[in-house]
Amino acid sequence: MDALRHRRSNHGRKSHGVEVGKVLIGNGEPVRIQAMTDTDTSDHEATACQAAQLIEAGAELVRITVDRDEAALAVPVIRERLFEMGMDQPLIGDFHYNGHDLLKRFPSMARALDKYRINPGNVGFGRHRDDRFAQIIDCALEHERPVRIGVNWGSLDQRLLQELMDRNARESEPSSAKTVMYKALAQSAILSAEAANRRGMGNDKIILSVKLSDPLGLIRVNEDLAGQSDHALHLGLTEAGMGRPAIVASSAALSPLLLQGIGDTIRISLTPRPGQDRCEEVRVARDLLQSIGMRAFSPRISACPGCGRTTSSKFRNLADDIQKIVDQRMIAWNGKYQGVENLKIAVMGCIVNGPGESQHANVGISLPGTGEEPIAPVFVDGKKYATLRGKALTKNFVDIIDDYVETHFSKVNDLKKIKPKSTKPNQKEPSVSPTHSIIRGP
Repeated sequence: MDALRHRRSNHGRKSHGVEVGKVLIGNGEPVRIQAMTDTDTSDHEATACQAAQLIEAGAELVRITVDRDEAALAVPVIRERLFEMGMDQPLIGDFHYNGHDLLKRFPSMARALDKYRINPGNVGFGRHRDDRFAQIIDCALEHERPVRIGVNWGSLDQRLLQELMDRNARESEPSSAKTVMYKALAQSAILSAEAANRRGMGNDKIILSVKLSDPLGLIRVNEDLAGQSDHALHLGLTEAGMGRPAIVASSAALSPLLLQGIGDTIRISLTPRPGQDRCEEVRVARDLLQSIGMRAFSPRISACPGCGRTTSSKFRNLADDIQKIVDQRMIAWNGKYQGVENLKIAVMGCIVNGPGESQHANVGISLPGTGEEPIAPVFVDGKKYATLRGKALTKNFVDIIDDYVETHFSKVNDLKKIKPKSTKPNQKEPSVSPTHSIIRGP
């Protein structure tokens, strides 16, 4: 993790750091995970509960829609409810069309939010657009809040696009219309940031985001944007869709960018299936960042896919059991052991790759394949540790994992004992009311 972060900071793209509540985005910090509620924000209890679910799933920032008076009035209540649940993760307001008006008329809402998400293409047209955009920036400056300036296909500045199209048509070798549109998207974001700069907002208060629903287009436009700007960038494939196709498309779009050091915060915009909870987008984001080595959230369990040598279902059942047990254990491990999320476990199904793969894990087991002797060697940090067999095999293997965690990862409480005492006084987070603003954590 440290080596990768060092590589990104020195050979990838270095962006401005932006403080959003207690979370720092950019400037070499880990890529942050965002999520968004889909409740009616005016229903403050439902929105607070869903935000809490997203946070418990791993969202580090949560965005909520603020589209009318009733929603604006609910925001401070939502913030207070989250505080009551022990959650101080940043809350972001999503504004379109009337954000300038709502932020001005509801100052308690403006204070309760940690960041404002605005789309310059959706704040008005012509002179109204410039004036309303300026009003939002002025409000952000007044309340010392950062903004995320977002651009997408549906709200692209048509005036800018037409200018670039006309200029392209005069070229001796004009580019394709799609290429010009990509340039217009990046330019729109940069020009909006420059307009915010002219109002007095520094780059340490601006996050840019350009979203498309086309993976290859998203890669191209964000590479272009990253080459022209050192702003912190938010990535996401917009309107990705449902299920497996959406997950694959989002992964295909975001991974190449992240591996180049492009992107400081992400959201996986999945459409939940009927009856599915909203948290799947958070779980997918975590899995994506972990799979490309950007962050670690939970022990990784490797298992072979199976073949004619593994006609027995034993190894698949064991792999499933171990995954469920480790997921359950992490509830306690995460707050007790430092670094346990980096644990690697292997559950293999036969002698071909079993011993070799098991030796590359912290704890690995190689079950017997078809026709093999009914024993299962266990390896710990590359060395054979035990041989298991019989009905108690699963329990015995879990015991070995538990023992490894207990003996190889430092307990958080033990680490706290050796840390010097903080010189900062303990401060209690106040409740949110229309008469005072949130005190952001250190």
